[in-house]
Amino acid sequence: MTDTLFPPPNAGAAPESGDWRIDRDRARAGGASAIPSEALEIVDETASTNTDLMARMKALPRERVALGVHAVRAAYRQTAGRGRQGRTWQTKPGHALTFSLACVLPRPLAGLAGLSLATGVAVAEALGRLTPSEAARVRLKWPNDVLLDGRKLAGILIETAWSTASASAVVIGVGINVRRDEALEAELEAAASSLPAQARGTPPAALSQALPNANLTDTLAVVVKALTEMIERFGAHGFAAFVDRWNAYHAYANREVVLIEKGVEFARGTATGVDASGQLLLATATGTQAIATGDVSLRLAGEAP
Repeated sequence: MTDTLFPPPNAGAAPESGDWRIDRDRARAGGASAIPSEALEIVDETASTNTDLMARMKALPRERVALGVHAVRAAYRQTAGRGRQGRTWQTKPGHALTFSLACVLPRPLAGLAGLSLATGVAVAEALGRLTPSEAARVRLKWPNDVLLDGRKLAGILIETAWSTASASAVVIGVGINVRRDEALEAELEAAASSLPAQARGTPPAALSQALPNANLTDTLAVVVKALTEMIERFGAHGFAAFVDRWNAYHAYANREVVLIEKGVEFARGTATGVDASGQLLLATATGTQAIATGDVSLRLAGEAP
């Protein structure tokens, strides 16, 4: 396994056709300067950027650790990348932006409720800034998927390295489909066709479908900037500061949905929004039910048997 740091291409220049690597200097100029230069790591290949940064954060001395962002680690290829519920993240170099951000928040474990949803807001808003005329096509699916035209554009995985009474070390993993990979899409579609409906993931979309010249550099720049701003605001106010913003992006607002856990439907109703802790509010025949995040999948009622 290699772990090679790449030097930047020509600073300030737009990527040439076929040059899909991240231009470090241009990424920093575009917004990633919100973190220290040494905190931005770009590697060829690793098992998992989340795993890498989790190990690093666990080694920190908790009693005197600095708050804020500690590292952003992007990899062109992850051999053991993963998402929620143990799913693998499949991509080819140059087609997707996969990175993790390690930070320390001034909040105990209980104060992290809704962090994955706040991350979704930050990512959706950042991608909308890249494509202002197409921003309405970007939406959020509870709890932490970013959609483009109803298909999965980005996924988020939050892991906690440690927590004390006053702070928590967290790694935020983000995967964004930047350019279409039609061969991989066909492969995933064929694999999904053999699965029961409850086990199928949301089919993929790519940013290039809304922004033809989408690239890893500009995407990394705007998303890192948005995440650093989110971390500061979440640290001070928690998810309550993001509720209205999340609900404004709610893909399934006021639509009938089904909640599935371990392949079995356990709740059905109208998705009205989320509350201040990030729970999905479901209007049912017996009243409003609050659904906590976890190993839960959400489907539109017509998509589930």
